[in-house]
Amino acid sequence: MRDKGEFLFTSESVSEGHPDKVADRISDTVLDAFLAADPYSRVACETLVTTNRIVLAGETRGPDTVTHDHLAHLARMAVHDIGYDQEGFSWKNAKVEVHLHAQSSDIAQGVDSAGNKDEGAGDQGIMFGYACTETPSLMPAPLYYAHLVLRRISELRRNNDVSVAGLLPDAKSQVTLRYVDGKPVGATSVVVSTQHEEALEQPQIKAMLLPLIESSLPAGWMPPENEIYINPTGKFVIGGPDGDCGLTGRKIIVDTYGGAAPHGGGAFSGKDPTKVDRSAAYACRYLAKNVVAAGLAEKCTLQISYAIGVSHPLSLYVDLHGTGHDVQEGKLEATLRELMNLTPRGIREHLHLNRPIYAVTSAYGHFGRDPDEEKGTFTWEKTDLVPALKAAFNR
Repeated sequence: MRDKGEFLFTSESVSEGHPDKVADRISDTVLDAFLAADPYSRVACETLVTTNRIVLAGETRGPDTVTHDHLAHLARMAVHDIGYDQEGFSWKNAKVEVHLHAQSSDIAQGVDSAGNKDEGAGDQGIMFGYACTETPSLMPAPLYYAHLVLRRISELRRNNDVSVAGLLPDAKSQVTLRYVDGKPVGATSVVVSTQHEEALEQPQIKAMLLPLIESSLPAGWMPPENEIYINPTGKFVIGGPDGDCGLTGRKIIVDTYGGAAPHGGGAFSGKDPTKVDRSAAYACRYLAKNVVAAGLAEKCTLQISYAIGVSHPLSLYVDLHGTGHDVQEGKLEATLRELMNLTPRGIREHLHLNRPIYAVTSAYGHFGRDPDEEKGTFTWEKTDLVPALKAAFNR
């Protein structure tokens, strides 16, 4: 995203009932089941959902107590929690197939620690983290508000609020903001598409959602009514996995920064924290957020790279986009390496990732969420490195 001039930038979000997010939720539910039974389980679970069918596939290494029958039950319970009990996709009637098998010994030998060898990365790859001062959560504003609109609809629907009666789990949003000199100043368009019961008409849905959209945006940011598109196709009754096949890992931009920052290409859901696609992306967000929270810059992009079976990162790169406050990026890179052990083991231990904390990450973004001390979720959103960063740069 440009730092100067006037321009428009758009991000989208999808609800927990979107087919791909149903798949992500089931994959992370499987991961949580294994980590609850053994914190050092290995899981790479992919899920497919379509009309009354759920298919799980992938590799695991964990206790025999986590049976295929139990995982099938958990998949149904995840679908029940999302809210699907429709003719074309129901938690009660969907056929569940579990095709999980043992992790490859070739991969395991590269990841496992042995003798003097530390635990290696579960795969090669590049991971990015990003933070900026556009919102209180230090996330890009277009994605922040796209998520917020859908989360508010979901909360009302789950609480059986009459103001959204008849709306169903599948939904998408898209927010376009106008930027002036790199800062968001208002919305130029908003798109919301939500699944609904047959009896609801377009004017009713619009009347439900217009006040909710306006209250989700900052005062004065509401676009003109002709630039607010609510169910623009006119009807959205058939939705969820019955309307479109869903797969794990197909919403990686929604999961991260809405396109405002680079993405290394790896998905998160269903992967245990030895997979640096997930854990190192969390570490990158954690470090970038702490840099911005410490007042060292207005924006921070951070990249880390790994090789499969190798414990130490091959590179660490920081870009402050010209917004650094008398901070040399090279010194910052060295300081961050000192403040956090960026080996796979170091990341897992620093952020306490070997816990069943992942199902909640599967919708509305992995970043910009509030850490919960009691549940141990979203530890990568903490800003506990701020004092050390300020001290390192005499702030």
